[in-house]
Amino acid sequence: MPDLEGFNSAPAAQLRPLLAECLAVPRWVDALLADRPYPDVDALLAASDRHADLSDQEVHAAIAGHPRIGERARGDGVSAKWSADEQSGVTASLADRLLAANAAYEDRFGHIYLVCATGLSGEQMLADLTSRMGNPPDVELRVVSRELAKIAALRLRKVLA
Repeated sequence: MPDLEGFNSAPAAQLRPLLAECLAVPRWVDALLADRPYPDVDALLAASDRHADLSDQEVHAAIAGHPRIGERARGDGVSAKWSADEQSGVTASLADRLLAANAAYEDRFGHIYLVCATGLSGEQMLADLTSRMGNPPDVELRVVSRELAKIAALRLRKVLA
């Protein structure tokens, strides 16, 4: 994986798939590539945040590739590994409770529950999911959009690690 200098100089075609693993929104990927070169990592993260104001359609497309909290990601690509690391706070003892909570959330909102899980315990994720059940659907979609932006920033740091 490239450092910042490598990120700035790599061909767009080489970076595009890796950036899509961070956030599967082509407009976001294209914007980050177009804004190069970045003077430092903070500038890259600021650009990521600036371009991560997602439309409802982009949010739905981006979450399509994420596993449910407590489930393993499909495949063996880099995002599947990242997802497993990010969800490391989920224990087997919470699996049934999370499965039921996810099902209720999906029934209410029509999409999976998504949170930036890094550093959160399974209990914290379950509490967050429960607290968000009272959100109106449009508000919840904005919450999901913010969570996607947080995940993208964490994954960008991993790209440069």
